[in-house]
Amino acid sequence: MTTIVLSERAGQAHPALATWLKGAGLCCRTLSADSAPRRGEVRILHVSEIGIASHRDILTDFVDGEPEFIRAANGQPATIRFGRADMAFGHALIAELVRPAHRPSCAEPDSTALLALADRVARSDATVLLLGETGTGKEGVARYVHACSPRADKPFVAVNCAALPETMLEAMLFGHQKGSFTGASGASEGLFRAAEGGTLLLDEIAELPLALQSKLLRALQEREILPVGATRAQPVDVRVIAAANRDLAAEVAAGRFRADLYWRLNVMPLKLKPLAERRLDIRAIAATLLFRHSPADADFAWPTANAIDRLLTHAWPGNVRELENVIQRALLLRQGDRIEADDLAIEDFTPAHIPTHAPAAVPAPARLADAAKASAAQLIRDALAATGGNRQRAAERLGISERTLRYRLADLRAVA
Repeated sequence: MTTIVLSERAGQAHPALATWLKGAGLCCRTLSADSAPRRGEVRILHVSEIGIASHRDILTDFVDGEPEFIRAANGQPATIRFGRADMAFGHALIAELVRPAHRPSCAEPDSTALLALADRVARSDATVLLLGETGTGKEGVARYVHACSPRADKPFVAVNCAALPETMLEAMLFGHQKGSFTGASGASEGLFRAAEGGTLLLDEIAELPLALQSKLLRALQEREILPVGATRAQPVDVRVIAAANRDLAAEVAAGRFRADLYWRLNVMPLKLKPLAERRLDIRAIAATLLFRHSPADADFAWPTANAIDRLLTHAWPGNVRELENVIQRALLLRQGDRIEADDLAIEDFTPAHIPTHAPAAVPAPARLADAAKASAAQLIRDALAATGGNRQRAAERLGISERTLRYRLADLRAVA
């Protein structure tokens, strides 16, 4: 496990940094910089301490003027300098540099608490059910559970049940024998056996046909599968993590999901909030995405405080996937060295039926989550109207994928 050490000088330059790291779930300890580094430690040092720094460390300083980030290269540590105006994003960027690769980016207290719970759950072999809107980061949490588990050195296999043809799902999951159906020119082990000893993520589990739900239930209960065309079941040792963007309890009530399977999956439910309800996470995830998508051989494009404010006030109907699209576009479209608010290309829609001169008083939704969902639904309707019902162009206009739009429309139909 990575240990983070903050030197006394670096802590004096950035007094609030330790608090931000703790909020991100990255506990660090302060240590005199003349202490020798230990195996697995990452140190955050002051730039004046470069003489004792290794390539794993991070050099930082508090400076007035424009911020600077220089990636680690040629055996030299990364260097990051920023002042008060860029402090919030600077702290988020440092957290990204020291964050273990398998840990999702976060800073919201509820998010860090969820990851702490996921860490505890990972040590058992309990089935996990991840719930949350499309694009909220369910697969990232699933990978975190796998990485924290005793199965970490075994395969992690992810399958989206909504993306596979219904006729092929059984063979894809449980495997098939040669000649078991037309086109089966050879045998296939299936995804369960591909994940042997490790973890299998069944994403969008609500899309699994009822007939297959009973077979999945048997696989979970008996720890064995029956490949298509086989006559003898085969044992499997797989931890299953299921994920859904729908309310599975409501799906059970509607007769679309088996109650016995629901209760078998619902051993340890973890619910991810929409990005609009995780404001502190937005800054942390934006830092991660900028670091990931910025060219390594180019100057790092820092977002201005106004750009960060713009990100924090958007409703994010497409959640993290929409945020990633916005960040990638900003890197391509920016006019200057830094990312300005206008570079973000976040398109706001004004519903045609609402007059712009004197809007009528409308009762406020009871909860912020309801307001966000209502806003997202209206944005989708307006985008479809503006593109004549073309889903691909509507998705591009919204900054989300066409598949995400399809899921959103399915959710709208379910509550209509």
